[in-house]
Amino acid sequence: MPHCIIEHSASLKGEELLSPVFQGVLNSGLFTADGSDIKVRGLPYSVYQTGNTNADFVHVTVRILAGRTDAEKQRLSAGVLATINALKLVDCSVTIEVVDIDRQSYSKTVS
Repeated sequence: MPHCIIEHSASLKGEELLSPVFQGVLNSGLFTADGSDIKVRGLPYSVYQTGNTNADFVHVTVRILAGRTDAEKQRLSAGVLATINALKLVDCSVTIEVVDIDRQSYSKTVS
């Protein structure tokens, strides 16, 4: 069920970020073993500022249904960070955020 949104500087190849984020979420063990419920998408930014420079950045928001423990969310965050760090990006800020989705207001349909 997780929705993973990768915001990144346009100078990075977004398609190279999709698989590591997917793998980091899958490795957490919090979702289906086949990964069929994991959704990953990228949003490149050509206009941005990172402090006093225009260094590259990657920010991943992992949106999950509420109910996980803080320890589970930390494991998820650390796992995604590890798979991105394995890419050895140079002069790039990488951040991960796990956000709870309110179960009462979440709706889904598959057609």
